Amino acid sequence: MEIQGLPGRLLAELGPAIASGEVPVGAVLRTEELEERFGVSRTVVREAVRILEGMRMVAPRRRVGITVQPKSDWDVFDPLVIRWRLAGSDRPAQLRSLGSLRVAVEPAAAGLAARHASDDERRQLSALAVELTMTARAADLETFLQHDIAFHATVLRASGNEMFAHLGDTVGAVLTGRTEYDLMPHQPEPYAVRLHREVAEAICAGDAAHAERAMRTIVAGALEELDQQLGRPEAPTGLSGTDQMI
Repeated sequence: MEIQGLPGRLLAELGPAIASGEVPVGAVLRTEELEERFGVSRTVVREAVRILEGMRMVAPRRRVGITVQPKSDWDVFDPLVIRWRLAGSDRPAQLRSLGSLRVAVEPAAAGLAARHASDDERRQLSALAVELTMTARAADLETFLQHDIAFHATVLRASGNEMFAHLGDTVGAVLTGRTEYDLMPHQPEPYAVRLHREVAEAICAGDAAHAERAMRTIVAGALEELDQQLGRPEAPTGLSGTDQMI
């Protein structure tokens, strides 16, 4: 989600400052000070604060003002919150947290997709698997990323579980973040691309066990590789090592 105009510009400064702790928990955001500091109108400040309230990063306190809330209150699934956390010192914890979420959810979603995907969703996954293969061979990382995001979002949506489907933007945000912060190979690994094809083929064939197993290899391997890159070489229990692009 992109916030346009002056409110978006203000959020691009204020959101990361809150996420990084530069603006600490308990700090009070005063409209007049924000107007002066960022050179924007009161209307712009109010719109930006309203969005932050929706993310539960700030909240009004009677006789105090708009106050920065603890991280435990934030909407941590919001793609902007994810992006802001990835931009700061919280990046390793954010990536590990999201990686663990993917291990818990995406294999189950793939298994459900093999049972519930529509014909159109099966065709989309087949087409995306082909596109991933072609863009990987061409080392077109930007286009590969867009196809990868679409692939995982389609699997989540095809599961038929609306809670899983709602995580599409969340997974997209972490895939984007890993690429932007150079935590991905410079060229997608053929093994990982093949696993994506296996997921697509298994879903199209209605083979839930194979779809779940292949997706688990993708996301568990990505989490293990992330731990190695971030300085924790020991792998989580039960994860097999792979050297792969998502």
